[in-house]
Amino acid sequence: MARVMVVDDDVTVREVVVTYLRAAGYDVGEATDGETALMDLRDERADLVVLDLMLPGIDGLDVCQRLRAKGDEVPVIMLTALGSETDRVVGLEHGADDYVTKPFSPRELVLRVESVLRRVGERGVIKGVVTDGDLVIDSTEHTVTLGGRRLSLTVREFDLLRFLVSHPGQAFSRDELLKQVWGWSFGDQSTVTVHVRRLREKIESDPTHPVRLVTVWGVGYRWEAAS
Repeated sequence: MARVMVVDDDVTVREVVVTYLRAAGYDVGEATDGETALMDLRDERADLVVLDLMLPGIDGLDVCQRLRAKGDEVPVIMLTALGSETDRVVGLEHGADDYVTKPFSPRELVLRVESVLRRVGERGVIKGVVTDGDLVIDSTEHTVTLGGRRLSLTVREFDLLRFLVSHPGQAFSRDELLKQVWGWSFGDQSTVTVHVRRLREKIESDPTHPVRLVTVWGVGYRWEAAS
């Protein structure tokens, strides 16, 4: 049984989310603020965190950033009442794997949780090692190394990188990447843009002039195999 941590200071929202997740068969923990969430996650690991953006004290962005800074790859779905594209992008840039904008359907949130956890579960199904020059992607161990140095990637970053490296020389639109990498038939295409930018920061010598994960103007993105 997967364990989900729900972090939200709004009692009503938290109770609704917890109720739906438990009805879906998840073991659910609760926290009302960022500091408590970090302490609980340190003592008992979760398989996924549903994290409100606006929290008292340490906000959701800071919680997510602290998790990523210490190498914790637990998937994070951000809950935000801020609906602009900029606000959603900021959450993704801080390491969130997905986001749901308030007000939201509890059923939709459960489906998002299932989708993210399914992708995590596929780590053990998709096996093998993909290499491209000094870049090594091990799907069995779910690790990525560049020049012998291990990279810290979120679940969605790992999935996107593995897909692109496995299809060198092919250009994919953002919509195609949403569907083929993450199985989304709907979604904000800026999600792809953010993850591409984050990957470039980790794999490119100069992220402002990428030579591996390149932009195909008017189409999308393409992986250039190492010579």
